[in-house]
Amino acid sequence: MTDKRDKFVKLAEQRVNRALREIRLIGNLSNRSAYESTEDDVKKIFRTLQKELDTAKSRFGEGEGASGSAFRL
Repeated sequence: MTDKRDKFVKLAEQRVNRALREIRLIGNLSNRSAYESTEDDVKKIFRTLQKELDTAKSRFGEGEGASGSAFRL
């Protein structure tokens, strides 16, 4: 692989895995015994996340993602 490709793969895997961990932590906020939220709070969180994902995706073009516990290229 080229140096640019190696750098992309390394950074993409690190950043996506970090984002996945943070998203899972956001999911922990659904614990009703520890936190109180409104439906509007939840909608705002996910609307904001989706908007940012859509923006990032548009910078790459429409690609297909894979699901799983860890992101790998």
